[in-house]
Amino acid sequence: MRALVTAPFHEDGLKILRKHMDVKYESWKDTGRLYMDTDAFIEKIRAEGADVLIVEADTVDAKVMDAVHPKIIGCCRGNPINIDVEAAKARGIPFFLTPARNAEAVSELTIAMMLAAARHLVGIDRTLRSGNFFVEEEKDLVDLYNRFIGVEITGKTVGIIGFGAIGRDVARKLTGFDVRLLVYDPYADEEKIKAMGGARVDLETLMKESDFITIHTAVTPETEKLVGEREFAVMKPTAYFFNLARTYCIDEDALYRAIEEKRIAGAGLDVHSVEPVDSDNRFLKFDNVVVTPHIAGQTVDSVRKQSIMMANEIEDYLLRGAKR
Repeated sequence: MRALVTAPFHEDGLKILRKHMDVKYESWKDTGRLYMDTDAFIEKIRAEGADVLIVEADTVDAKVMDAVHPKIIGCCRGNPINIDVEAAKARGIPFFLTPARNAEAVSELTIAMMLAAARHLVGIDRTLRSGNFFVEEEKDLVDLYNRFIGVEITGKTVGIIGFGAIGRDVARKLTGFDVRLLVYDPYADEEKIKAMGGARVDLETLMKESDFITIHTAVTPETEKLVGEREFAVMKPTAYFFNLARTYCIDEDALYRAIEEKRIAGAGLDVHSVEPVDSDNRFLKFDNVVVTPHIAGQTVDSVRKQSIMMANEIEDYLLRGAKR
């Protein structure tokens, strides 16, 4: 067997794979290339003689499967949006995922964004770096302090929309801040909510009562624009909204208007309707919005986790087959 690995992969995972197959490792982060063009990907797979594909963002659809007949497909994601799962099932091709491999990374950035927004770190940093701020008299310093006076997370109400692995991890990290925790997720286990000290509420209640709101829902027909104009309209003017899930789940235009019209205090956004993100992103003009370019799950640690998870899954599958 020969594997073509285009996902970022840690050496610890490659070592496991190499016990069972030859491995050609070309991470898209090293090559700078993503195979969205299936014809180009087919050509690459054939050139490498690969029958095991491990990807993160490259497209593996029915056309690819029929052209190269992979024996195993691995996708280093929790939600395999780049894999035609039904086509793989129909062809009997085993495929493996890495659910929750970046839950820690995303939840940590969520907390970081909350703190940055609460203490106006973006606005303060921009002001000091602008080259236009000088303390020439006491009033200048007083004005700066008054302009950027922050709020504390401790003791506030935090609303979490979506209580899967990431939502639960955000809740766990917030326990040290002694917050009141509200959860909206019709499918979340009641015991898991209670274990984090949370209370299940409807979406309107969460939007009305929370000081910090973070969304961590999956992409499903039910979550399309789950939070829109109506929901943003009932938020407190002192409240902040954070999206590290997908823009699919919110009405981004409605959020933009709420911020522009100063109807909410600010936001933190790692996902955007137009990606990749560059300096044209419309939210960058706001000092009260923390903007990152869809990097919430990107850490050295999450790469190692996904690599070992994927390699172990494939190894277990191969060993089970050898025993039959």
